[in-house]
Amino acid sequence: MQDFNWTNPYPTPRTPLFARNVVSTSHPLAAQAGLRMLLKGGNAVDAAIAAAAAITIVEPVSCGLGSDAFAILWDGKQLHGLNSSGVAPAAWNPEYFKNKYGTEADGLAKRPIRGWDAVTVPGVIAGWAALHERFGKLPFADLLEPAIEIAERGYAVPPMVAHKWNLAVPELKDQPGYAETFMPHGRAPHVGEKFVMKAAADTLRKIGETRGRAYYEGEIAEKIAAFSKQCGGAMTLDDLRNYRPDWVTPIAKDYRGYTVHEIPPNGQGIAALMALGILEQFDVASLPVDSVDSQHLQIEAMKLAFADLYKYVADPRSMEVTPGQMLDDAYLKSRARLIDMQRATHFNFGMPRSGGTIYLSAADENGMMISFIQSNYMGFGSGVVVPGTGVSLQNRGVGFSMDPKSANVVAGGKRPFHTIIPAFLTKDGRPVMSFGVMGGDMQPQGHLQTIVRMLDYRQQPQAACCAPRWKVNRDFTVDLEASMNRAVVAGLKERGHQLKSVDDPYMDFGSGQFIWRLSDDADHGYVAASDSRRDGQAVGF
Repeated sequence: MQDFNWTNPYPTPRTPLFARNVVSTSHPLAAQAGLRMLLKGGNAVDAAIAAAAAITIVEPVSCGLGSDAFAILWDGKQLHGLNSSGVAPAAWNPEYFKNKYGTEADGLAKRPIRGWDAVTVPGVIAGWAALHERFGKLPFADLLEPAIEIAERGYAVPPMVAHKWNLAVPELKDQPGYAETFMPHGRAPHVGEKFVMKAAADTLRKIGETRGRAYYEGEIAEKIAAFSKQCGGAMTLDDLRNYRPDWVTPIAKDYRGYTVHEIPPNGQGIAALMALGILEQFDVASLPVDSVDSQHLQIEAMKLAFADLYKYVADPRSMEVTPGQMLDDAYLKSRARLIDMQRATHFNFGMPRSGGTIYLSAADENGMMISFIQSNYMGFGSGVVVPGTGVSLQNRGVGFSMDPKSANVVAGGKRPFHTIIPAFLTKDGRPVMSFGVMGGDMQPQGHLQTIVRMLDYRQQPQAACCAPRWKVNRDFTVDLEASMNRAVVAGLKERGHQLKSVDDPYMDFGSGQFIWRLSDDADHGYVAASDSRRDGQAVGF
């Protein structure tokens, strides 16, 4: 195992958890839902599905029964990847949006950020079903029991969730079905107030009884399609009925003797791998862990990766370069040479040689480990909630481009550029860690920063999770967490970084869950960490 420094130099109420069976999520009730499945004799996949179902109820500000999902799974012998992100309704194309919403100043079609015309076919339920069919152990309906119980009886809303809920109300209160479900007293729930979602409990029960098919071709699907038609949306019953998730081979990059694995495009995990491939060209460990030099180098590597990400990544069927070309060692070495250690640079995309939220993780004593993420995207997503179902729908359609020249241009049946990414770490073909950091564009950056801390600086997972973070924005400005050392802030500014100080750790700097295997012997157990930026915890036995 990694020779960690087990101290934690950062202020935090969290300590690492050591156990043979672990579930780590951003909400305690979801973590405990997963743990219940392990105690019943289920495996890590059973635990992850139970936790994922529960968190749609207890953290609706991040995900719901209309989310998308991705997973990376170690089954005991090999890794598997699942892309359960949704596709555009068949009717979508640039002309659809231009005819309905007009054009921007640049002549491209306008598109809504919220509402039905931001909703792609939700993939999360199909993702749960696919994981269970291939790897689950307990009956599928059993996995949804904790979520059903929480939805029917209600739960006390915790501080972080209440805060984000209240912020969302002004923008979303008039979206179809939102107020009926999420404003039971004409407002967002207060901290500690009881919130009940009986309609979601009924939906979860039907999902359990039909292994998810009611959601895509039965009673629930009919309600979704009917509400879409009523509100002028494009999604039809055929769009739902035709949806299938994809099993995929994770992409990977070696770093400091380990291998980091991500889901391939249409997701942004490749950006984390590119940035790590660039950092591999430098002796990062020779730079003090929280120094200006270390942070500057990581920020510049991330900016280089993002420059290519936003140019090339889309549904893989329409990309002009392959992930392999973007991860080519020679190409990344050439990109690394562009970094100036004394000043910040605004990088353009390169030319490779031709040839997304909640995150949770679970691991069991037999060695199965799963890295799982699901999301509605911008908080409550589209803001649309299908009446009588508790199904709140994502707004992943925002990830499409309206530019016909873009590889990511909107088209029916196509997946948009996606932000949510699970990750996994192996060494010499053996499992080491399931991990992820949720939070929009922060996700690959969180992967980069925590991996560097653990592998270059030997910081234990909870310390790496608690350390102050930075975030590169799409305009290459840099957000800094308020806890960042003032000398580092000043040093970055001197090098030309356009800095912002942001005191909203929930959304701006992500939230991570980490489960590290302590040895090749699964019976030895794991060490787990849960991010203090949210209400969650790691639990185990």
